Amino acid sequence: MKKVLAMVLALVMALSLVACGGKSNPAPEGGDKTIGGTYDITVWAPEAAVELTKKQINDFNSSNEDGITFNATVEPVSEADAGTNMVTDVEAGGDLYFFAQDQFARLVQAGALSQLGVAAGEAVAKANAAGVVAAATSGDSLYAYPLTADNGYFMYYDKSVVSEDHVDSLEAIIADCEAANKYFSMELQSSAWYLASFFFATGCVSEWTTDDDGAFVDVKDTFNSPEGLIAVKGMKKLLDSPMHVSSSKGADFASDSAVVVTGMWDYDTVKGILGDNMGLADLPSFEVDGQSYHMGSYNGCKLLGVKPQTDAAKSAALHKLAQYLTDEARQMERFEALSWGPANIAAQGSDAVQANPGLAALLAQAPYSVPQGQIHGAWWDIAKVIGDDVKAATDEAGLQAALDNYSAKINELFNMTDEQKNAWSVIGAICGTNWDTDFPMTETAEGTFQSEALELKAGDELKCRQGASWDVNFPADNVVVEADGTYIVQLVLSGDSGEVTLIEG
Repeated sequence: MKKVLAMVLALVMALSLVACGGKSNPAPEGGDKTIGGTYDITVWAPEAAVELTKKQINDFNSSNEDGITFNATVEPVSEADAGTNMVTDVEAGGDLYFFAQDQFARLVQAGALSQLGVAAGEAVAKANAAGVVAAATSGDSLYAYPLTADNGYFMYYDKSVVSEDHVDSLEAIIADCEAANKYFSMELQSSAWYLASFFFATGCVSEWTTDDDGAFVDVKDTFNSPEGLIAVKGMKKLLDSPMHVSSSKGADFASDSAVVVTGMWDYDTVKGILGDNMGLADLPSFEVDGQSYHMGSYNGCKLLGVKPQTDAAKSAALHKLAQYLTDEARQMERFEALSWGPANIAAQGSDAVQANPGLAALLAQAPYSVPQGQIHGAWWDIAKVIGDDVKAATDEAGLQAALDNYSAKINELFNMTDEQKNAWSVIGAICGTNWDTDFPMTETAEGTFQSEALELKAGDELKCRQGASWDVNFPADNVVVEADGTYIVQLVLSGDSGEVTLIEG
């Protein structure tokens, strides 16, 4: 199927150039009747957005000048699951689908995204925030439509514990928490996404380069540098506090946390717990050797993908719909109904968006944030170990060793043999590990892989992944162990899908 889709891509792009002009809701004068018709489509949207998406598709049906009508089945599929489901079986996937940007590279590699035409790409790039556009780009081409720019993090705090005069200083906030015996929740020992904020504060970068097929070919990474050493010195101040908790859950405020670093998705939870005591701010600064460094952050997004089609006219029509669903008016509708932060530049500047407390905090953090571009799937596991290594360090030499260990593993990624890239392993919260150790699997028959016998406990969760990376993994949902025992984990591949079973051993 992937080869067939690739063969028609040139024709699809040609029609896309006609269908997608330079306005936010383009239609050639009098409409483009060459793509008119009725199309049955499936759309995957997160559950909260299903009804609004149905309404917006109906609005498109009644307003477009091209004679296009979509009979749309809108199914609830989360942004996190959409990428995995598409990679597993592109042909069975949604014609349009919402997805989180960290799924982008493997969706391009799987041939699950239809490239935008030149005119459509120029219109989308002009209308939306540059970081989101970059997140939807592979090589020199756009492969998805920006939906939001709100997948970043900032600081919630309890105003009855943390003084508003202290929110700009990490050291002062830690002191407030320790004085009140309240916790400071920031996910520094279990998430590279959050701990990177210290490195970005000192000017470090980890920028990955992909080719036009979405494969990673290079990285510019400066975490192991004098600036990186400053970053881990700042990080250690929080890690060494007895009140630090490696968590990003807004619900922690109900368990004696006074600070939680998290995002918009926790706004209602935090407001429900703290009420009028809820404070929101950009991340603080930390001080090392008399110099202050404002903590950075990742700024991620949600995207809308169009599945490649064998019918070029249908593909062009889908691109028209995708551009409509992601224009300024529709992004504002989602903001008003769901509090999703727009990617559209004009929408971001509206009074309503600026007045939202959570988005205001996110926008205040924006000057210090780094767009989350395409990142190798193995990086997340490599980088998250930094937190544990820094906490264990007892002197500057130990901090430097943590950085040396990190950079050595980064270098190994580009020296992997084909055998290592294709190898399958088991990973999870198993055998005393926490999603940070791969247990090798052996091919026992063509397309069948098995682990050695593992001692697993009821409630343990695991997956199988290829090349010690998250770019290809099965199943979509974690395997949950039902009872204590000794098990062999078996993976059976079939086409683009994989079935994982536990065999009592």
